[in-house]
Amino acid sequence: MRTLWESDGNTTSFILADVEPEYEATVRHLYYQPVERGFAKSYPADKPHLDRVFTNFERYAPQMVLQAAERKPIPWEQALEALIQVIADEPIDWWIIGSSALAVRGIDIEPHDIDLVTDEDGAERLYALLENYVVEPLQSGWIWRAFGRAFLHSRVEWIGSVSDNVDDSGPTEFGTTARNRLEVVHWCGTEIRVPPLDIQLAICEQRKLTERSKKIRRFMAAS
Repeated sequence: MRTLWESDGNTTSFILADVEPEYEATVRHLYYQPVERGFAKSYPADKPHLDRVFTNFERYAPQMVLQAAERKPIPWEQALEALIQVIADEPIDWWIIGSSALAVRGIDIEPHDIDLVTDEDGAERLYALLENYVVEPLQSGWIWRAFGRAFLHSRVEWIGSVSDNVDDSGPTEFGTTARNRLEVVHWCGTEIRVPPLDIQLAICEQRKLTERSKKIRRFMAAS
């Protein structure tokens, strides 16, 4: 697997080339699209600091893919500890979601990454604080103003400024409903905010994550 930089003056692409067939589905899952030379994500060429971000991409992308394909261990605890050290004294409004939010409660789940929710200022501050680890520039999304991805022992991803109507079809982990009901867990001496379990359970059942749902139910029954 190789990393390539390609630019036409208006658009710059980060490319994963020579991807072995067994990893193609993983690369697509990371939202890299097929192009002539491999799989790519493209950005406006005038995005600030693209050269620095590409240096990180060169360094971390192969390992990121191998972890996402479950071919290498995912040291999520080490990643979360390192992240907390970086942001501990920063005035960033954040909470974690997904499998890592379940794992810090003590539920027997192995996260594939660390997912955070913050506001737009927090997203930009995280991007600056993690400048040596970001592998993609900040991008807007369909229901948030900013999405960031870094590799700090494992993938660390965050969304900032989520749309107000994201919960219109039912509560999400990152919408206003969850935000108003955040719970605090103590993990390795740190207070971490997480969504309420009933919301995470409903989402897991909706996604037909049967084993994860069973583990959440057992944890709730024992609490």
